[in-house]
Amino acid sequence: MVSGTAFSVVAGLFGALASSSAKLAVGADYVTHGCKVFVELWLANPHLIAQAAVCSWLPVLLRLGCGGMVITFNAVMWTFFAKALRYSASSARATVTSAASNYISSAILGKALFGESHALLWWVGISLILCGLLLLHTATSRADLGDTERKEK
Repeated sequence: MVSGTAFSVVAGLFGALASSSAKLAVGADYVTHGCKVFVELWLANPHLIAQAAVCSWLPVLLRLGCGGMVITFNAVMWTFFAKALRYSASSARATVTSAASNYISSAILGKALFGESHALLWWVGISLILCGLLLLHTATSRADLGDTERKEK
């Protein structure tokens, strides 16, 4: 059976995919540049009038497609997050795990898709979040401690 942690990690990944899709849908530079690269790769002569025709309607289709992906990825993210809440020992554990997964996935997607880089302070912050997540996952709950104390008596 899959644990709540796995559902939380997948929810964070889909949240990052949704925000990356939103950035692609709204950011004009990425779509226009992608159209020009597409035309240069697939057309034999990129200086033809066809480039202007393709690049006038293709960005609109790409933006609509990315908008659809935002909705889809968000729906899938909420589905996995609801399952994570159901199968986790606590809602805090599911929430923090999902957030950490989202931050890490966003950093990877930002670097891969947009060439972004993060400052040292960002990496220090994510390291602190991961340390807190480690503590959260390795700490025993109060209910477990209460059961242990009752058994000792």
